[in-house]
Amino acid sequence: MELAASLNALHKQMATECAPIVQDIVRNRCRDQQQIEHTLDRLLDCACIPEGLVLFKSLCRYYYTFNPAATASYVGAYRDMWDRDDVEEAKA
Repeated sequence: MELAASLNALHKQMATECAPIVQDIVRNRCRDQQQIEHTLDRLLDCACIPEGLVLFKSLCRYYYTFNPAATASYVGAYRDMWDRDDVEEAKA
């Protein structure tokens, strides 16, 4: 239980650290794919909590406007890591 709480705290800390980065990317209409993808990689790790998922979706929506293929791969990675629909279907 303590380990889960620590992991959750780390996810929240990462989301907090990424929030201003995501806001800057979107606000400044940054097109630096390396920076965006690095940020999306970090966000994938904390997309299991609501705060991280909101940031991940926000950056994906922005990135999709000029790189839909790369964005689709990040959405696929999210589904592989965190989407529980496959697990629920397997149990049925």
